[in-house]
Amino acid sequence: MFVDQVKVYVKAGDGGNGLASFRREKYVPFGGPSGGDGGNGADVVFEVDEGLSTLMDFRYQRHFKAKRGENGMSKGQHGKNSAPMVLKVPPGTTIKDVVTGEVLGDLTEHEQQAIVCKGGRGGRGNIRFASAKNPAPEIAENGEPGIERDIVIELKVMADVGLVGFPSVGKSTLLSVVSAARPKIADYHFTTLQPNLGMVETEDHRSFVMADLPGLIEGASEGIGLGHQFLRHIERTRVIVHIIDMASTEGRDPYEDFVTINEELRAYDKTLLERPQIIVANKMDIPEAEEQLAFFKEQLTEDYPIYSLSAVTREGLRELLFAIADTLDETPHRITPVEEAPEHIVYKHQPEEIPFVISRDDDGAYVISGAKIEKLFKMTDLTRDESIQRFSRQMRSMGIDEALRERGAKDGDVVRLMKYEFEFIE
Repeated sequence: MFVDQVKVYVKAGDGGNGLASFRREKYVPFGGPSGGDGGNGADVVFEVDEGLSTLMDFRYQRHFKAKRGENGMSKGQHGKNSAPMVLKVPPGTTIKDVVTGEVLGDLTEHEQQAIVCKGGRGGRGNIRFASAKNPAPEIAENGEPGIERDIVIELKVMADVGLVGFPSVGKSTLLSVVSAARPKIADYHFTTLQPNLGMVETEDHRSFVMADLPGLIEGASEGIGLGHQFLRHIERTRVIVHIIDMASTEGRDPYEDFVTINEELRAYDKTLLERPQIIVANKMDIPEAEEQLAFFKEQLTEDYPIYSLSAVTREGLRELLFAIADTLDETPHRITPVEEAPEHIVYKHQPEEIPFVISRDDDGAYVISGAKIEKLFKMTDLTRDESIQRFSRQMRSMGIDEALRERGAKDGDVVRLMKYEFEFIE
């Protein structure tokens, strides 16, 4: 089954917790702190596997959670870092954040990678907090939470040539004639429900990938018919080949078909019209086709190359394939440049964290929220008094105490942070 768009939830691994412990060895009095740091959580990485051609693996598993880092150990031992969770995708995959719509990765080359969610760093053990004033701290951090997000994974077929046209104009027939692909061919509309790819080789041994794309109708750019599938896959093709039923077997005007297709391309993405276009006058074995072709050329205002073809009798096929190969030779391999980071690994950082926001609940409690303060709270070990005191100092240094006073907080008022409640004390 061909799957070209899925929505999944991914979460990177949390960092391992730091340890608060002390040396207990014979003949070593006051050995001091010995708690090690936690290991880093696993990243969520998407990697291109050129052997894949569909997103079928994501159809039945929609939640991916990477492993957390190992906790710190005594004797200053560092917890083990978790290996990245690598998810394989086919070439031509685009990854977007559901909430922001930001493109997190555009993967086109074999083994190219994109880090979509960064794992949390490990919490620090009490060795890190030792100082001259506090040589035996009982403070240790919990691991930093890993990034989590909902993403949309889209597949846009990687083809050199895209066959476009109304339903039943002969796109699938042409692909089956020039390649080993066997798309479904039948005498009704929308026979092709998914893109079909075929490798084409000319007589002079030049080869290219051709895609038979789902039929296009008026309003496709707004999602009518199969337009939402068709237009996504046309984005990566280097040459657009219009297949037109020049015999008007469906009762449509060939020139109006051509204009309608280009209007839908323009409505979806204006840059598509800047790519080379070849017009194929198909079904020329039918007697009425010659007269229609002459009238079509009179109506055509722009200078597009036109090739007569009968996919059934294969007349004109050799000249068409040579023309497509020549056009591809003159067209750059990459239509839209993609920013490349070292080693093809890309990571889109989270937007700048908001320190905190104060609001009030219906019951009168003051509610503190914000990415930064919530992360600090999650990394605080609430089982140790020193860790709680440290968190209080962090809140004070961020200006939360003063902000609560400005909002009217008084001694004894309830302050809520996530699922926990505190009492405001002057």
